[in-house]
Amino acid sequence: MRLRAALLATSLLAAAPFAAKATTITGPYVGIGGGYDLTQTQHMRDAEDKPGPQGDGGAHVRHGHGWTGFANVGWGFGNGLRAEVEGAYTWSAIKSVDTVKTKGHDRSYGGFVNVLYDIDLKRLFNIDVPVTPFVGVGAGYLWENASISGGGGKIAGTNGSFAYQGIVGAAYDIPGVSGLQMTTEYRMVGQVEDFAMGNIHAVGGDAARFDHRFNHQFIVGVRYAFNNAPPPPPPAPAVVPPAPTAARTYLVFFDWDGAALTGRSREIVAEAAQASTHVQTTRIEVNGYTDNTSAHPGPRGEKYNLGLSMRRADSVKAELIRDGVPANAIDIHGYGEAHPLVPTGPDTREPQNRRVEIILH
Repeated sequence: MRLRAALLATSLLAAAPFAAKATTITGPYVGIGGGYDLTQTQHMRDAEDKPGPQGDGGAHVRHGHGWTGFANVGWGFGNGLRAEVEGAYTWSAIKSVDTVKTKGHDRSYGGFVNVLYDIDLKRLFNIDVPVTPFVGVGAGYLWENASISGGGGKIAGTNGSFAYQGIVGAAYDIPGVSGLQMTTEYRMVGQVEDFAMGNIHAVGGDAARFDHRFNHQFIVGVRYAFNNAPPPPPPAPAVVPPAPTAARTYLVFFDWDGAALTGRSREIVAEAAQASTHVQTTRIEVNGYTDNTSAHPGPRGEKYNLGLSMRRADSVKAELIRDGVPANAIDIHGYGEAHPLVPTGPDTREPQNRRVEIILH
């Protein structure tokens, strides 16, 4: 029951939602953690106990609740792999030796060298979840210290041996603090105790030798990666200036040698005036033109046409003002025979060249 409850608690922690996705560590980091320890039942023998079918097999040492803690320092290689050195401590109550109720504990302390791998779910499987699982293994050395009393006797002492561990866990970024992560882990720690050795003794008696020791640990921790700077913000989208609005042009045509507006001409001027109020207009340009004929032929003809083109522009300007366009928004020009709309030979009456252009800028 205790093992199932601890596994459930660790699973719930791993499933809890977090706001940001954990990141792969690059560079140095440190970590601490602690949690629940469940030590499996051990076998204990003294010098008179014989292993095997002919022996009594020794006594069963049953453990109660315990706790564990660790601190580590490591290095992330940026590709998911990490290596770390760790100091660990575990304490566990001892409830009984066979049927004899006891008081006491055993504890272990020492160090490991661990190699771990962070699983980037987004990169490897395109799974975008706020968690980075990791797995690892470690090897090291632990000293086991036992202190057991009950049934009129006492066992105490310390023995050291090779130890190993397997690690399964997950890491979550802590929002707002770059490099700081929360971790949840399950660890299975094994410690080799050889029956041929040991320095744990019954008081006044022979050595009490313990067999292989297994610890199941459920841990919550934090770690800090020093070089885990937040990713740079995405580049701001390029601001593309809006394309300039094309100028709108209206054409007003005139009779030969005339500057008066016709009915159709007034309609076109009214359209231009109305358009200037519906689009963003900064300037209205009114340009007058003539064809290359003149009521005053000879040298005076070109000068006369220049004046005629200005009178035509003035007529259009006056009509625009009557249609509600401010006078200071209108610029007028007279170009005479220059810039014909339709190229012609000399002295040609061309109706399309007798015009005023209204240009909305």
